[in-house]
Amino acid sequence: MKITFILPGYCLRPVGGAKVVYQYANQLVKRGHEVNIVHPRFMCNRQSGAIRWLLAQGARLGKYLSGGKITWQFIDPRVHMLHVPEPSAKYIPDGEVVFATAWHTAEYVAQYPESKGRKFYLIQHYEAQDGNEERVNHTWKLPFKKVVIAKWLYKKGLALGVADSEMFYIPNGIDINAFRLFKPIEQRLPCLCMMYYRIPWKGGRDGVDALKIVHESYPDIRVLVFGRDQKPCFLPSWVKYWRFPSQGQLIEEIYNQSSIYICSSWTEGAPAPPAEAMACGCALVSTNCTGIDEYAEDGVNALLSPIKNPALLAKNLIKLLEDDDLRVRLAKAGHEKIQTFIWEHSTDLLEKCIKE
Repeated sequence: MKITFILPGYCLRPVGGAKVVYQYANQLVKRGHEVNIVHPRFMCNRQSGAIRWLLAQGARLGKYLSGGKITWQFIDPRVHMLHVPEPSAKYIPDGEVVFATAWHTAEYVAQYPESKGRKFYLIQHYEAQDGNEERVNHTWKLPFKKVVIAKWLYKKGLALGVADSEMFYIPNGIDINAFRLFKPIEQRLPCLCMMYYRIPWKGGRDGVDALKIVHESYPDIRVLVFGRDQKPCFLPSWVKYWRFPSQGQLIEEIYNQSSIYICSSWTEGAPAPPAEAMACGCALVSTNCTGIDEYAEDGVNALLSPIKNPALLAKNLIKLLEDDDLRVRLAKAGHEKIQTFIWEHSTDLLEKCIKE
């Protein structure tokens, strides 16, 4: 089949939603499908007029956006990486299936003629926090087949009036061949790691506040924080910060060197970094944000606490630092659970969905 994914932009740096699309593309071309991934330079429903003008006029910047090579994610050379000025129908190849991958792209795909393919919508989050809620809700009601990556998103669709027959629940996979154990769980020294992202609902400040509480009782604790932003000015000097770590560094020097991973988000679609850390042997201490229950169960393979409460997050961290047997048990249970989330299975379900 000829399958096209419409991304909302070109990602020279790691972006979780784009990574999911690239993983599906890799799997689908292995199965003989022809896959196009469209990367627009701008979108008239997303960026301000000033930015659109700069992108249109700035040939140098435009060349950079369309010519940069993605190095943070392996992409099968058989995948067609298309760079277009805008995701309008005239720039989209004809095919049998076309996927919107964000609410902005869904508004474009809704205008495509039948020649571009049957319309699907890969929903990885409820994006109202990033845009107009009314417009986001409208895209959920477009006559597309919806693929949701988490059970809570399925329930959200039903609450918005989406018919059960229009939605397919397909959990994301994890590249367990890459994200794996190198250092035995039992042999790990106390070390905390977390991802920082400046978007408020990622809960970065809550995570840092929890770390400060832990540091008062454990001043020698090793802490590793990584992210795509500049090192935040409020991050303590005793925290080692990694900006844009490579996948190899993330796996071998952060996840595999840490005993506990911290997730302090308020809301997620189905967060990937905690799952990757669990696959690498970290015990998970997290908020009970949306999406975390796709693989984390309190007291079974993780410790969960309410969102926006750094004190309770810190309490669970200290609990594991003081009970290494519990830390090992949760880490092993988490590692075992994540082994069931493989891209081959997710792609089986996606292929079944589009063939039906």
